[in-house]
Amino acid sequence: MAAAMRGVAFIRNIVGSLHLRLQILGGTSQQLSCLHTSISLDSKHWEKNNRKVYPPQLLDEPRRPAEVYHSRMQIKYSKDKMWYLAKMIRGMSIDEAIAQLEFNDKKGAKIMKEVLLEAQEMAVKNHNVEYKSNLYVAESFSGKGKYLKRIRYHGRGMFGIMDKVYCHYFVKLVEGLPPKPEQKTSFDQAKDYVQSLKNRTIIHSL
Repeated sequence: MAAAMRGVAFIRNIVGSLHLRLQILGGTSQQLSCLHTSISLDSKHWEKNNRKVYPPQLLDEPRRPAEVYHSRMQIKYSKDKMWYLAKMIRGMSIDEAIAQLEFNDKKGAKIMKEVLLEAQEMAVKNHNVEYKSNLYVAESFSGKGKYLKRIRYHGRGMFGIMDKVYCHYFVKLVEGLPPKPEQKTSFDQAKDYVQSLKNRTIIHSL
């Protein structure tokens, strides 16, 4: 009984010390997440590219393709798991990317599909894209969101810190057909590797 009381008192001291630190920082227990900042790139900076104004084009210049920037912040999902899906659809046409995500059973695939459909609708309504299928995924990547620190209580008065992870997702759609990737054979890759070895130099040598 005495050991159990000592354990309860130990936990209360820990919680009290955490509240004291928060009061010193001028916050409450609900503002603990404010101490952990996100990445520098956020939706305001990313979607600000949609308001970019270009100078008038000359008559002999080719038509500038439309570009659509879109994002979704604070997704309850791991940024590393989201990265695999973001890398998968990079360089695909919009219809192919949506089809690939539709048949993927991961949680992030459903969220990513919603973001692509929102960006596709923005392209038609706000960026004068005539055909909504005439788009491809030029950029697609994920970023780290705000992590919430929480206490996980263990036995014998011990505790651990657990993270509630969040991530951001950013996508850029460009009007037109997707560029064809450069196809290299294994022999071409081997020649490039040998050439990179030949190009090596010793710094500050004769």
